[in-house]
Order: sequence, then C-alpha cells, then structure tokens
Amino acid sequence: MANIFIVDDDPDVVEACTLVLESEGHTVTPAYNRDEGMELLSKSTPDLLILDVMMEQPDDGIAMAQELRRKNFSAPILMLTSIAKATGFEYGRDNDIVPVDAFEEKPLEPKRLITVVNELLSK
Repeated sequence: MANIFIVDDDPDVVEACTLVLESEGHTVTPAYNRDEGMELLSKSTPDLLILDVMMEQPDDGIAMAQELRRKNFSAPILMLTSIAKATGFEYGRDNDIVPVDAFEEKPLEPKRLITVVNELLSK
C-alpha cells in the first residue's frame, strides 16, 4: 500500500487519519508543523501528502504546498482543513495559489477520506 505523510498541528486529526489510513493498509508518518514536515520531506518522498492550512501561521500549509511545487514535488497533495469555517471564505484548488490535488474541509468522514486518498493514489 501507500506511504502517506500527514502534516497537521492537531494531534487528534493526525491520530484519526492515521487510524483510518492504517486500517486500509497504508503506512502513515506524521509531522506537526511546517518545519517538521519540510524536514521529513527532505529525507523521503511519500506517495501522498495530507496537509493542513492553518498551523503556526495561518497560511503555513498553502506556503508549504507552494514551496514543494516550486521544488518539483510531484506526489499528490490533499489539503485537509477547516479554514472556511475559521475565515468564512470558501477555498479550493488553484494551481498558482493553492497548488494541491484535492481540497477537503474538516471534519472529513472516514469513508470520504478513504475515497479521496484512493482517487489521488490512482492518478
């Protein structure tokens, strides 16, 4: 199965996603902020990256996705966030501003997480 990295500052989200994804046979490696995530990615490339938007800075995830794409990171990125609830604005994929492959709002039902992950891994 796939090697999946999760970068999210909420340990509960990381734990829930890990449980769901490992039950599907995936290996999950967590990081809890942008710096940890970038360090992890400097050592290994996952099959899929799940990324939160708001961590230590309100745009950490977006900035991280932009930086990774500039460095030719080609694995799919799933942006998993509650930013719309926090800001009142709707967000989504955008090749220039939010260069991710899928954008899902938290909380995400386990079944939906599995569906999106499988779709992204099959590309």
